[in-house]
Amino acid sequence: MRQTGRLLGVLCLLPALLLPSAHAAEGEQASASSLLMAQLQKMQSSAQHLNYSGRFVYQQAALIRSSRVTHVVVGKNELEKLELLDGKPAEFIRSNDEVASYLPQSRTIRMEKRVTRDVFPAIVDVRPQDLGAQYHLRAGSDERVAGRDCRVVMLEPRDKLRYGYRFWTDKATGLLLRAQTLDGQGEVIEQIAFTQIEIGGIDRARVNPTYKDTHGWHIEKAVMTPIDLPQWQVTPPPGFRKIQQVRRLMAGSAADGAAPAQNRAAEREVSQIVFSDGLAAISVFIEPGSPGREEGSAQQGAMHILGRPQGDYWLTVVGEVPAAAIRQVADSIELKSK
Repeated sequence: MRQTGRLLGVLCLLPALLLPSAHAAEGEQASASSLLMAQLQKMQSSAQHLNYSGRFVYQQAALIRSSRVTHVVVGKNELEKLELLDGKPAEFIRSNDEVASYLPQSRTIRMEKRVTRDVFPAIVDVRPQDLGAQYHLRAGSDERVAGRDCRVVMLEPRDKLRYGYRFWTDKATGLLLRAQTLDGQGEVIEQIAFTQIEIGGIDRARVNPTYKDTHGWHIEKAVMTPIDLPQWQVTPPPGFRKIQQVRRLMAGSAADGAAPAQNRAAEREVSQIVFSDGLAAISVFIEPGSPGREEGSAQQGAMHILGRPQGDYWLTVVGEVPAAAIRQVADSIELKSK
């Protein structure tokens, strides 16, 4: 009886004895999470506020493409020049949200507003604290990228409706130098990384267009108008929020039932709803149905696409998310009766 009483006394004391160590572990975990959040915050801020220029490589399966980005901040304005170094020449000049695309082979300049802001190296477009609800954050081992020492942070999805990510951030400035997108098995689907980078001391002239004489070039102004679509109900995966609803003109083709005019693809009016969780975006395109289009899906790297008819309309769902998320969004779309 006395031994039993002593044993019960010890058992009763165990919670009190273990409580401090449990609290300490929770405190350490919270502290580590805060540090990683701060790292993501700095990564986001550095991409927007630093001056930098560098070459980077984008890899998707066997496809490899190289580009050069130059970013300069003048007052409150962000100026950026993106040059494609492989394939057909093209460059994109951005002033805040206004983008001019220079396409020399077709002697065309396309003017438009950017829809999302998650473009390398500024790929986070949300408060990093909000990502904690959808991703587990872990620190990786320090590594070097483009000759610079980097910290590594890994984001593991809490569900199967989004990908995982691995980011390498410059220790000195916080700038993102390399990023990988990972599938459910932890395999790399696509990655993007600087191979050469200059940070600071970038001349403002380096973001000017390469093509000085554009006399005779065709100028296209992409019409994109904010709209309200109360009749369409779309339910995105948890953590995704609606960031934009617009009506825009998009290039058509004969297969879409649109007849080209003056050797240019005809344009069709399309409504677009954009959702984002701060890392990935999902777009729903809504347009009038046309004959000859068959339901189908496709994948290109991390991008999944699904097209299907719904009543008198054609729906296309596109996103850098697993196929299950695209199907879930497509199945959720409802057209309410007026």
